[in-house]
Amino acid sequence: MDAEASPPRSISSHLRGALGACRDAFAHLPRLALDIALPTLCVSCREPVDGEGVCAACWAKLSFIAPPYCPRLGIPFVYDPGPDMLSMEAIASPPAYQRARAAVRYDDVARTLVHALKYQDRTDLAPAMGRWMARAGGELLAGADMLVPVPLHWRRAWRRRYNQSGALARIIERQSGVRLRGEVLRRVRATEQQIGLSRAQRATNVQGAFQVSPDRQAEVQGRRIVLIDDVLTSGATLDACARALLRAKAAQVDVLVFARVVETR
Repeated sequence: MDAEASPPRSISSHLRGALGACRDAFAHLPRLALDIALPTLCVSCREPVDGEGVCAACWAKLSFIAPPYCPRLGIPFVYDPGPDMLSMEAIASPPAYQRARAAVRYDDVARTLVHALKYQDRTDLAPAMGRWMARAGGELLAGADMLVPVPLHWRRAWRRRYNQSGALARIIERQSGVRLRGEVLRRVRATEQQIGLSRAQRATNVQGAFQVSPDRQAEVQGRRIVLIDDVLTSGATLDACARALLRAKAAQVDVLVFARVVETR
């Protein structure tokens, strides 16, 4: 018995394929139109950029902090004074935390990145900033048991909708493998904005503002903790956080920030 000839592919199958291709094309049209109408711009100079918010020219202007620096506070030295030499700040007023490290100096480009992340919902900047922080804080993260972001007061968190320190900490957790514990530390008292306050006023403003949750104290006891924040200015907020963690019997508290203010002498 002769084998039957295979039937030709039906016209309907061709139509279904064509319609599917059209649907896929139309589905991508809004995105394409948005990319054409609103290209990604550098957060600093507003030039179009193909990447994570910073063009090559502005990236080159970021002042990354590298050795030599103070082993306690991470303040960069102009020249190498030798091993274990502390900065004048670390000698005159040592903080409660053990060590601090920052990815970059708090200059114009760094300030723009921080403000965009904090106030302009630019959470897309967190991955790049967090990776730079993880690289800068490698020695802190190598011996750490947990990451703790500096918390917002619940009213400010409700208005802002997210905590920029928590966004950075999540990236660092993925980069380092150190677990994030965002619920450990609470801001129990609303504080004024630190901007415009003197060093003494900043310290008074955050005094007693942070507390380890009573049901989390067992998690903190004996642990080496890395506090995560966006900027280190006077260090008052981070010092207050470190004191709260140390009162809960943390073994050691270090600090990792994206940018730190470096006074020019």
